Amino acid sequence: MTDEPSAFSDVVASPEDVVALYGSPVEAVVNKIIGGLDGHCRDFIALAPFVLIGTADQAGSCDVSPKGGPPGFVKVLDERRLAIPDAPGNKLVYSLRNIVASGRAGLLFLIPGMEETLRVNGRACLTRDPAVLQQLADEGKPPKVAIGIEVEEAFLHCAKAFKRSALWRPDEWPETDGLARAAQIWRDHMALDMTTQEIQEFVDDDYANNLSWR
Repeated sequence: MTDEPSAFSDVVASPEDVVALYGSPVEAVVNKIIGGLDGHCRDFIALAPFVLIGTADQAGSCDVSPKGGPPGFVKVLDERRLAIPDAPGNKLVYSLRNIVASGRAGLLFLIPGMEETLRVNGRACLTRDPAVLQQLADEGKPPKVAIGIEVEEAFLHCAKAFKRSALWRPDEWPETDGLARAAQIWRDHMALDMTTQEIQEFVDDDYANNLSWR
Protein backbone atom coordinates (compact mmCIF):
# COMPACT_ATOMS: atom_id res chain seq x y z
CA MET A 1 0.00 0.00 0.00
CA THR A 2 2.44 2.64 -1.23
CA ASP A 3 0.29 4.65 -3.62
CA GLU A 4 -0.87 8.02 -2.38
CA PRO A 5 -4.67 8.12 -2.02
CA SER A 6 -6.60 10.32 -4.40
CA ALA A 7 -7.97 13.51 -2.90
CA PHE A 8 -11.73 13.76 -2.45
CA SER A 9 -13.61 16.17 -4.64
CA ASP A 10 -16.56 18.50 -3.98
CA VAL A 11 -15.51 18.83 -0.32
CA VAL A 12 -17.68 20.60 2.24
CA ALA A 13 -15.16 23.12 3.50
CA SER A 14 -16.78 25.38 6.09
CA PRO A 15 -19.12 25.22 9.09
CA GLU A 16 -21.55 27.35 7.11
CA ASP A 17 -21.67 24.71 4.38
CA VAL A 18 -22.50 22.04 6.96
CA VAL A 19 -25.37 24.14 8.32
CA ALA A 20 -26.60 24.74 4.77
CA LEU A 21 -26.72 20.96 4.21
CA TYR A 22 -28.37 19.94 7.46
CA GLY A 23 -29.91 23.04 8.99
CA SER A 24 -29.60 24.10 12.62
CA PRO A 25 -30.64 21.82 15.49
CA VAL A 26 -33.97 22.48 17.12
CA GLU A 27 -33.97 24.03 20.58
CA ALA A 28 -34.91 20.77 22.31
CA VAL A 29 -31.84 19.02 20.93
CA VAL A 30 -29.54 21.82 22.05
CA ASN A 31 -31.14 21.84 25.50
CA LYS A 32 -30.38 18.14 26.08
CA ILE A 33 -26.69 19.01 26.40
CA ILE A 34 -25.89 19.60 30.06
CA GLY A 35 -22.69 20.90 31.62
CA GLY A 36 -22.09 18.16 34.17
CA LEU A 37 -23.00 14.66 35.32
CA ASP A 38 -26.48 14.52 36.85
CA GLY A 39 -28.06 11.44 38.41
CA HIS A 40 -29.05 9.99 35.04
CA CYS A 41 -25.49 10.26 33.72
CA ARG A 42 -24.09 8.71 36.89
CA ASP A 43 -26.52 5.79 36.67
CA PHE A 44 -25.62 5.22 33.01
CA ILE A 45 -21.86 5.25 33.67
CA ALA A 46 -22.31 2.91 36.64
CA LEU A 47 -23.80 0.29 34.27
CA ALA A 48 -21.44 0.84 31.33
CA PRO A 49 -18.68 -1.78 30.87
CA PHE A 50 -17.33 -0.12 27.72
CA VAL A 51 -16.32 3.37 26.64
CA LEU A 52 -14.72 4.74 23.49
CA ILE A 53 -12.27 7.62 23.96
CA GLY A 54 -11.71 10.00 21.05
CA THR A 55 -8.61 12.19 21.14
CA ALA A 56 -6.42 14.31 18.86
CA ASP A 57 -3.03 15.91 19.25
CA GLN A 58 -2.28 19.55 18.48
CA ALA A 59 -1.37 18.68 14.90
CA GLY A 60 -4.71 16.98 14.31
CA SER A 61 -3.59 13.34 14.45
CA CYS A 62 -6.65 11.46 15.72
CA ASP A 63 -7.31 8.25 17.64
CA VAL A 64 -10.27 6.37 19.09
CA SER A 65 -9.37 3.94 21.86
CA PRO A 66 -11.69 1.36 23.48
CA LYS A 67 -11.64 0.85 27.24
CA GLY A 68 -13.50 -1.91 29.03
CA GLY A 69 -14.04 -3.37 32.47
CA PRO A 70 -16.76 -4.46 34.86
CA PRO A 71 -19.82 -2.18 34.86
CA GLY A 72 -18.85 0.95 36.75
CA PHE A 73 -15.11 0.60 36.10
CA VAL A 74 -15.20 4.30 35.16
CA LYS A 75 -15.66 6.24 38.39
CA VAL A 76 -17.67 9.44 38.69
CA LEU A 77 -15.79 11.53 41.25
CA ASP A 78 -18.29 14.38 41.38
CA GLU A 79 -20.72 16.18 39.10
CA ARG A 80 -17.90 17.56 36.93
CA ARG A 81 -15.18 14.89 37.07
CA LEU A 82 -14.75 11.25 36.17
CA ALA A 83 -11.75 8.92 36.03
CA ILE A 84 -10.96 6.05 33.67
CA PRO A 85 -8.33 3.46 34.68
CA ASP A 86 -5.71 2.69 32.05
CA ALA A 87 -4.73 -0.95 31.72
CA PRO A 88 -1.48 -1.95 29.95
CA GLY A 89 -1.86 -2.58 26.24
CA ASN A 90 0.31 -2.47 23.15
CA LYS A 91 2.30 0.55 24.39
CA LEU A 92 1.35 2.68 21.40
CA VAL A 93 -0.59 4.83 23.91
CA TYR A 94 -1.90 7.11 21.16
CA SER A 95 -4.77 8.37 23.31
CA LEU A 96 -2.52 9.08 26.30
CA ARG A 97 -0.03 11.01 24.19
CA ASN A 98 -2.85 12.95 22.54
CA ILE A 99 -4.33 13.88 25.91
CA VAL A 100 -0.97 15.16 27.13
CA ALA A 101 -0.62 17.19 23.91
CA SER A 102 -4.13 18.65 23.62
CA GLY A 103 -5.81 18.23 27.00
CA ARG A 104 -9.11 17.24 25.39
CA ALA A 105 -11.18 14.07 24.94
CA GLY A 106 -14.63 12.88 23.89
CA LEU A 107 -16.25 9.77 25.39
CA LEU A 108 -18.99 7.43 24.20
CA PHE A 109 -20.38 5.09 26.88
CA LEU A 110 -22.19 1.88 25.88
CA ILE A 111 -24.40 -0.49 27.86
CA PRO A 112 -24.93 -3.91 26.20
CA GLY A 113 -28.42 -4.22 24.75
CA MET A 114 -29.21 -0.52 25.15
CA GLU A 115 -29.35 1.41 21.90
CA GLU A 116 -28.99 4.89 23.40
CA THR A 117 -25.45 5.95 24.33
CA LEU A 118 -24.02 8.59 26.63
CA ARG A 119 -21.64 11.17 25.18
CA VAL A 120 -19.28 13.17 27.37
CA ASN A 121 -16.84 15.85 26.18
CA GLY A 122 -14.37 17.92 28.13
CA ARG A 123 -10.89 18.69 29.30
CA ALA A 124 -8.65 15.68 29.87
CA CYS A 125 -5.46 14.88 31.73
CA LEU A 126 -3.45 11.93 32.98
CA THR A 127 -3.46 11.73 36.77
CA ARG A 128 -1.36 9.74 39.24
CA ASP A 129 -3.24 11.12 42.24
CA PRO A 130 -3.18 8.23 44.77
CA ALA A 131 -6.65 9.11 46.06
CA VAL A 132 -8.09 8.79 42.55
CA LEU A 133 -6.13 5.68 41.59
CA GLN A 134 -7.20 3.87 44.76
CA GLN A 135 -10.84 4.28 43.77
CA LEU A 136 -10.00 2.47 40.52
CA ALA A 137 -8.08 -0.39 42.17
CA ASP A 138 -8.53 -3.89 40.72
CA GLU A 139 -8.39 -6.45 43.54
CA GLY A 140 -6.58 -3.93 45.68
CA LYS A 141 -4.00 -2.82 43.10
CA PRO A 142 -4.47 0.62 41.52
CA PRO A 143 -3.55 1.37 37.90
CA LYS A 144 -0.37 3.29 37.06
CA VAL A 145 -2.38 6.20 35.70
CA ALA A 146 -5.96 7.28 35.12
CA ILE A 147 -7.51 9.46 32.47
CA GLY A 148 -9.22 12.32 34.25
CA ILE A 149 -12.07 14.14 32.51
CA GLU A 150 -13.42 17.53 33.54
CA VAL A 151 -16.87 17.44 32.00
CA GLU A 152 -18.02 20.32 29.81
CA GLU A 153 -20.81 18.54 27.90
CA ALA A 154 -22.87 15.43 28.60
CA PHE A 155 -25.89 14.18 26.73
CA LEU A 156 -27.82 11.05 25.86
CA HIS A 157 -27.45 10.18 22.18
CA CYS A 158 -30.40 8.72 20.29
CA ALA A 159 -30.59 5.10 19.13
CA LYS A 160 -30.73 5.64 15.36
CA ALA A 161 -27.19 4.41 14.61
CA PHE A 162 -27.70 1.26 16.68
CA LYS A 163 -31.06 0.57 15.08
CA ARG A 164 -29.57 1.01 11.60
CA SER A 165 -26.65 -1.28 12.43
CA ALA A 166 -28.68 -3.93 14.30
CA LEU A 167 -25.72 -4.11 16.66
CA TRP A 168 -27.64 -5.76 19.47
CA ARG A 169 -29.78 -8.02 17.23
CA PRO A 170 -27.81 -11.29 16.81
CA ASP A 171 -30.20 -12.68 14.20
CA GLU A 172 -29.17 -9.82 11.90
CA TRP A 173 -25.43 -10.02 12.45
CA PRO A 174 -23.33 -10.62 9.29
CA GLU A 175 -21.67 -13.97 8.75
CA THR A 176 -17.91 -13.82 9.38
CA ASP A 177 -16.95 -17.16 7.81
CA GLY A 178 -15.04 -15.42 5.01
CA LEU A 179 -13.15 -13.07 7.33
CA ALA A 180 -9.57 -14.00 8.19
CA ARG A 181 -8.83 -14.81 11.82
CA ALA A 182 -7.31 -11.97 13.80
CA ALA A 183 -4.08 -13.95 14.16
CA GLN A 184 -3.79 -14.21 10.38
CA ILE A 185 -4.39 -10.48 9.93
CA TRP A 186 -1.71 -9.64 12.49
CA ARG A 187 0.71 -12.08 10.84
CA ASP A 188 0.22 -10.44 7.45
CA HIS A 189 0.25 -6.83 8.67
CA MET A 190 3.31 -7.32 10.88
CA ALA A 191 5.19 -9.67 8.50
CA LEU A 192 5.83 -12.02 11.41
CA ASP A 193 7.98 -15.12 10.98
CA MET A 194 5.49 -17.21 12.92
CA THR A 195 2.65 -19.50 12.01
CA THR A 196 -0.91 -18.33 12.48
CA GLN A 197 -1.35 -21.00 15.15
CA GLU A 198 1.69 -19.75 17.08
CA ILE A 199 0.33 -16.21 17.00
CA GLN A 200 -3.09 -17.44 18.11
CA GLU A 201 -1.54 -19.27 21.08
CA PHE A 202 0.37 -16.12 22.06
CA VAL A 203 -2.79 -14.01 21.82
CA ASP A 204 -4.84 -16.53 23.80
CA ASP A 205 -2.23 -16.49 26.58
CA ASP A 206 -2.13 -12.68 26.55
CA TYR A 207 -5.92 -12.47 26.81
CA ALA A 208 -5.96 -15.02 29.64
CA ASN A 209 -3.24 -13.38 31.74
CA ASN A 210 -3.00 -9.67 30.90
CA LEU A 211 -6.47 -8.16 30.97
CA SER A 212 -5.98 -6.07 34.09
CA TRP A 213 -3.27 -3.86 35.57
CA ARG A 214 -2.54 -6.33 38.38
